[in-house]
Amino acid sequence: MALMTGEQYIESIRKLKLNIYMLGKKIESPIDDPILRPSLNSVKMTYDLAQMEEYEDLMTTKSSLTGEKINRFLHLHQSSEDLVKKVKMQRLLGQKTAACFQRCVGMDAFNATFSTTYEVDKYYNTNYHENFKNFVKYAEENDLTIDGAMTDPKGDRGLSPSKQADPDLYLRVVERREDGIVVRGAKAHQTGMCNSHEILVMPTIAMRPEDKDYAVAFSVPTDAEGITMIIGRQSCDTRKLEEDADLDVGNKNFGGVEALVIFEDVFVPNERIFLNGETDFAGMLVERFAGYHRQSYGGCKVGVGDVLIGAAALAADYNGAAKASHIKDKLIEMTHLNETLYACGIACSAEGHATKAGNYQIDLLLANVCKQNITRFPYEIVRLAEDIAGGIMVTLPSEKDFKNPATGSLLDKYLKGVAEVSTVDRMKILRLLENICLGTAAVGYRTESMHGAGSPQAQRIMIARQGNLSHKKELAKAIARIE
Repeated sequence: MALMTGEQYIESIRKLKLNIYMLGKKIESPIDDPILRPSLNSVKMTYDLAQMEEYEDLMTTKSSLTGEKINRFLHLHQSSEDLVKKVKMQRLLGQKTAACFQRCVGMDAFNATFSTTYEVDKYYNTNYHENFKNFVKYAEENDLTIDGAMTDPKGDRGLSPSKQADPDLYLRVVERREDGIVVRGAKAHQTGMCNSHEILVMPTIAMRPEDKDYAVAFSVPTDAEGITMIIGRQSCDTRKLEEDADLDVGNKNFGGVEALVIFEDVFVPNERIFLNGETDFAGMLVERFAGYHRQSYGGCKVGVGDVLIGAAALAADYNGAAKASHIKDKLIEMTHLNETLYACGIACSAEGHATKAGNYQIDLLLANVCKQNITRFPYEIVRLAEDIAGGIMVTLPSEKDFKNPATGSLLDKYLKGVAEVSTVDRMKILRLLENICLGTAAVGYRTESMHGAGSPQAQRIMIARQGNLSHKKELAKAIARIE
């Protein structure tokens, strides 16, 4: 079929029979839920832009498997240029939504699983790579959104999966049948799961032989029997439920959402299995996925950063402080930090190389450097934005108070900044800043920057492993004439 339009995507999600709980209740119509709908709109943007001629080169490409035109989020990267375009696409979408658009994990899982299954098959003579290629073709042909799932609850971090007091704290195979496997467990922090058609599951850590049941990768529909989603709570999320609170939300149209996804004896047919007990390849899959996803943050977080910098600059304008030298310097520093993150994303892409399977992988060292910077710079960008905005960002009365006849005129008078800008417009930009710095978007911009694609120490371990210190020592010895 042709690329779906945004509206066709919405209707395709409406047809799913998703089992979702949020705030203590079962959500019967997630498409129409005011808390969930902004996150759906963010994914819709990935379909809308793919229909626009001016974004065609970034948002679409040719399938390496079928030669057909596909959304880039379903692409198996074929060159360093593809990797660079991926980052540019992610920056664009961050600029358009100022939120998490939720498809990056699936794209990164696609590419990691493709190359890993190829190498598993070569070593064990399995059929995982063919299974996965068929799944990719199916996703491409139907223009699906794929949720990539790696993170397990993990229980006691000091114990391996098979040594946990509760064996289900890492997702595992509980039954192997002639026609497939049965799995049980959970995946945490699943961004966009309720807006996806399929879930692609991967192991979360390198495995030992005794962890065989946990070394599993597969895909199933998001509405498969036995799957339950419990939506995570976000700061300010229930503002979307309040009447007359459109401005209080900060970003009414777009957002992100995360879920704890429970697998209660879910059946996976043989043709959807991509790893099943090959513990020696679990670490490869984890490392490759983490590398791709650490690259991704050099695009998506930068796009949101562009909006945040623009909002801070507008706040300075509306406060009448834009000409102050210290304000100009803070905006310069925010831009410097944001572009440094982008440079890292582009660098690890430009230094990419072909895998044995033929798709392209980023430079892992530079991808880890990219993500290590991501764990720091957005926090400083937010600090500077809050500094520029002023204390009114967090003490601003509600929209209801602005609309109340008894208080509205007082707020309009005393919360005005420069005379030529309305108090309402000043309120809008302050609420947008609050949304990104402290509210629902802060989950995707700040906290995800810290813990997404591995927490900071994970990158430092990889940097130490890939930094090639012995080579650097030899360089120094050569210059110093040490034999």
